Amino acid sequence: MKAKAAILNGYNEKLVIDEIDVADPQEGEVRVKMRASGVCHSDMHVIKGDLPIPTPCVLGHEGSATVEAVGRGVTALKEGDDVILSWVPPCGNCHYCVAGKKYLCEHAQMAMLTGGSRLSKGGAPLFSIQGVASFAERTTLPASGCVPIHNGTSHDVACLVGCGVMTGVGAAINTVQIEAGQTVAVIGCGGVGLNVIQGAAIRGAGQIIAVDRVPAKLELAKKFGATHVVNSANEPMSGAIQGLTGGLGVDWAFEVIGIPEVITEAFMAVKRGGKVVVVGVPPMTSMVTVPGALLALAEKSIIGSLYGSGDVRRDMPRMLDLYAAGKLKLKELVSRTIPLEKINEAFDAMKSGEVARSVIVYS
Repeated sequence: MKAKAAILNGYNEKLVIDEIDVADPQEGEVRVKMRASGVCHSDMHVIKGDLPIPTPCVLGHEGSATVEAVGRGVTALKEGDDVILSWVPPCGNCHYCVAGKKYLCEHAQMAMLTGGSRLSKGGAPLFSIQGVASFAERTTLPASGCVPIHNGTSHDVACLVGCGVMTGVGAAINTVQIEAGQTVAVIGCGGVGLNVIQGAAIRGAGQIIAVDRVPAKLELAKKFGATHVVNSANEPMSGAIQGLTGGLGVDWAFEVIGIPEVITEAFMAVKRGGKVVVVGVPPMTSMVTVPGALLALAEKSIIGSLYGSGDVRRDMPRMLDLYAAGKLKLKELVSRTIPLEKINEAFDAMKSGEVARSVIVYS
C-alpha cells in the first residue's frame, strides 16, 4: 500500500516528504493508519548520527494509530482498534521478557540495532527506529508493539504516552523507588524531563529541582510540579543544587539530556548515597567520567533507565487512566500541532528550545 512519509536520506540532512510502499502484515503483525505522532529528541539523535540507524529511514517512534489490517495469529487486536505504538515490542519469550523486564527484550534490541522495518521505496528497504516509523501515514509493525487506547483518550495526547511519558514518568516510578519527601533534581526540561518531574511529584518527592538553560522551559517545569528551578546558563548546576539542599545534594538526579559532562556534574550534585539516573542517550562513542573514590567512599552510583523500565501493557493504560483522573498532564505537553509537511520546522523548534512537544496530526 502507498503512503506519504518523511524520509531521512542522510545524517544531518532535512527530511524529505515522499511516497513509500507499506507492506501488508505478516504473521504476528498489524498495519496501522497513523493518527498522531510526537516529535521526540531521539529522532534528532538519529538525524545527527548519534544513534546510528541506517539511512534512508523513516523516523518517528512516539505515535498513536488505528489498526487497519491484521496478520495471521493476531487475536488481541482487530481492525478499527485505536492503539498507542511502543518502540519496544516484546517478544515474550527471551531471557528478559521471561524475567519480567520486557523493556530489555532481546528481539526488540536487535531490531533497534538493525533498524529494520516493513517499509520500502522503489523496491529498496527503508529503515526506522524499532520498526515504528510514525512519520509515515501508514506503517506495519509487530502486534505486540500496539497497546489499545481503552478509555477514549484523544490521539493528539495519547501518542505522547508512546515514548516521552512512558520514558519520563516510568523513570521516576519504575526505575527507582522515590520515597515521599526525598529530594530530586531533573536536568533537562524538554518533553521527557517534564514527565520525570510529574512522575517524581506522583511519587511524593518533597523537593523537585528543575534544571535547564531556557527560562520558558523552567517556567513550564513549575506547572508540572517543580518546586525550585535552576538556570544552568547563569550559575553552576551542581553548586546551585547543593545550595538549595542545605549543602547535602539531592537523593536522585535524573539526567535527561544525554551529555557526558552533564552526567558527571549530576554525579557531583547528588548527596552521599545518592544516585544519578541516566535517561538521556549520550552519543554511542562517548564515555562518562566520575571521581572513582566517590563510588565507594560516598556510595554514589549511576544507573540507566530504558523506556521507563516499563511493561507497556501494564503501564500505558495506567497512564491514560491517570490522565483521565486529572493526575497526569498530557495536553499541557503539546506546544503545537502540525501537519507532516512541517516536520523540519518541528525539529528547528526543538533545536531552539521553544517547544516541549510538537505533535503531527494526520488527517
